[in-house]
Amino acid sequence: MSAVGWAVSDSWTMTRRELARWARQPVQVVVGLVFPVMLLLMFNYLVGGGRGVEGDTAEYLVPGMLALTMAFGLESTMLAVTQDLNKGVVDRFRSMPMASGAVLVGRSVADMLQSVAALAVMTAVGYAVGWRWHDGAVAALGAVGLLLLLRFAMLWLGILLALVAGRPEMVQAVQILVWPVGFLSNVFAVPESMPGWLGAVVEWNPMSATATAVRGLFGNPGGGGDSWAAAHAGLLAVLWPLALLAAFFPLAVRRFARLSH
Repeated sequence: MSAVGWAVSDSWTMTRRELARWARQPVQVVVGLVFPVMLLLMFNYLVGGGRGVEGDTAEYLVPGMLALTMAFGLESTMLAVTQDLNKGVVDRFRSMPMASGAVLVGRSVADMLQSVAALAVMTAVGYAVGWRWHDGAVAALGAVGLLLLLRFAMLWLGILLALVAGRPEMVQAVQILVWPVGFLSNVFAVPESMPGWLGAVVEWNPMSATATAVRGLFGNPGGGGDSWAAAHAGLLAVLWPLALLAAFFPLAVRRFARLSH
């Protein structure tokens, strides 16, 4: 088998390992799928309509919650990587005759598969609470592509943070930073309802760009605006994740390579 073939085979073995962990720890998987659903139901029914949102709240809220779920996925990535680091699993894998990047590839593939499952669950729940997409299957697939692109970028940020932190306890410290950034977006309220300076910050949030672009592709309200960031949300929804990948992917790979030194 060629070097590329061995790398693919090793990466698939690492992916299967992660999938096997799902079977052994179903409660953890279910909790990861149920938590964003609880947030969606809470903000849709208990908190009430989004601030400044016109029309059906679910039509505005569900696309934003899909983007929020993708961004918050970095917490599960961090937790899994730090657990493997502390148990010595990564060191054992690195001592074996296998492709050096197979561990990271397996981690990323497994997390992306979990994200696809999360999107499917959230979409079904959103449909149950009254959300609909209106612009056809092609546009809907484009929206899903933007959501997964955001998740892929946040995945490598999560891997880098986990390699830097090194301990599962540090995930809680990261949550303190992730949650404010997540809520500093247009997921729950329109920027026009905020003070001018805050609304400008919100519109340039990468998650706001994805949420706005996804709303536009789904044909839901809140898919545009008067500012440059809102009018070009689709472009920013591509550029922001690519910029994050360009910054954090090489740093994560380099940090992983240094573990043996």
